[in-house]
Amino acid sequence: MMKMRQLLVATVVLAALAATLYWSNHRKPANDSVNASPSAASVKIIALNQDDISKLEVKKKDGDDVVLNRAGASSWKITSPKNLVADQDSVSSILYNLSPMDGGTLIDEKPADLKQFGLAEPEAQVSATGKDGKTHTILVGDETPTGDAAYVMLSGDSKVYSVAKNTKTNLDKGLKDLRDKRLMPVDFDKLSSVEINGAKLHLAFASEDGQWTVRSPAKLRGDTSKMETIIEKLRTATMDPSTSDSDMKKAASLFASGAPIATVKATDSAGSEELQIRKTSGGFYAKTTAMDGVYKVPNELGDAVNKDAEDFREHRVFDFAEMDPDKVELHDGSKAYFLTRSGEDWWSDGKKMDALSAQEFLRSIRTLTATKFAANGFSSPALSLVVTSKDGKRVEKVDIAKSGSGYLAKREDGPALFDLDAKAVEDLQKAASGLKPAETPATKK
Repeated sequence: MMKMRQLLVATVVLAALAATLYWSNHRKPANDSVNASPSAASVKIIALNQDDISKLEVKKKDGDDVVLNRAGASSWKITSPKNLVADQDSVSSILYNLSPMDGGTLIDEKPADLKQFGLAEPEAQVSATGKDGKTHTILVGDETPTGDAAYVMLSGDSKVYSVAKNTKTNLDKGLKDLRDKRLMPVDFDKLSSVEINGAKLHLAFASEDGQWTVRSPAKLRGDTSKMETIIEKLRTATMDPSTSDSDMKKAASLFASGAPIATVKATDSAGSEELQIRKTSGGFYAKTTAMDGVYKVPNELGDAVNKDAEDFREHRVFDFAEMDPDKVELHDGSKAYFLTRSGEDWWSDGKKMDALSAQEFLRSIRTLTATKFAANGFSSPALSLVVTSKDGKRVEKVDIAKSGSGYLAKREDGPALFDLDAKAVEDLQKAASGLKPAETPATKK
């Protein structure tokens, strides 16, 4: 009888445990949708083709609605609330997250209340319109309680998903994020020309074989490093999107009364942008064709264009710079010196030359630099140099004449007269006389 009673009790307990387990496994807590397990299978929420998207619209709960239209294969423009150049990287991040938006976790197929996800009044709504005219809109809500994800849903669909937090960051962008902050939004890697026109300077230069060369004035041989400095200053010149309306008005007033310094025009394959720069007691201010308003620019940019043409003149006599030339020929009165390069070796009259003496000779040519430029005074040449480089494509011919206590150098391709220090020419002559054949096993004995 006792055993039967114990068996009956055990059976009741087992049944109760089974019922509890069944109830536990089938009951869904009220807040389970908000704290969904991250181990749930990932799903693809939307799958668009980037190249097929022709229009984007971003509506923020607190902020301007921004409309963007494709202007080219990889370029976009803001058309509302006003016409602006778009920040291509910011637009690309939106496109990337829409094509496709995958890796999402289904949280709730049909929630009774969207407020708990921040989707009743979403922080952002991002719409993408394809070439077919169809529009798809993603609603972006709150972050999840863990802070590493955010809730989203596709307009017209009742399902709520969670996606990685960076997806929300990339989609939840306003006008300040989406507009290009650069004062000259051109492709600086593909510039065809830059023009600077001002009270003191009228200069145009262009890129040829990756090197900047002066186009105007026609006879000016430009200093590449100074042209590259201007390019870099223009590349990094940006507006401050947090500038207040009162500061904008103050900047416009200062610009209106400022002294014009220069107008810079940069042209790439897509077109041109211009930047007017003026100087005031408070620094330099600029107005650009890329956007409305006047903006303060760094003094370094203003100073870089507040020069005359002579400041851009190349002071080095030769262009081969750090490149080892192919051939060098020097005539110094009755003396003549010849060097020809073969690989890393230098030869003269069929003899391999000592490497150190050859490099010292090249250094003395390479460092010939004008201390200033002369208007006249060039007489009969005392020395003549011919340097061939770039596999024979560049031949530089220079004559050097005595002038007072120093020397003047003149290139064959231009009228400029380089005023050279006497010591520089003496070092050249000394290095030439120091050229010697390389030692051989026989000469070492």
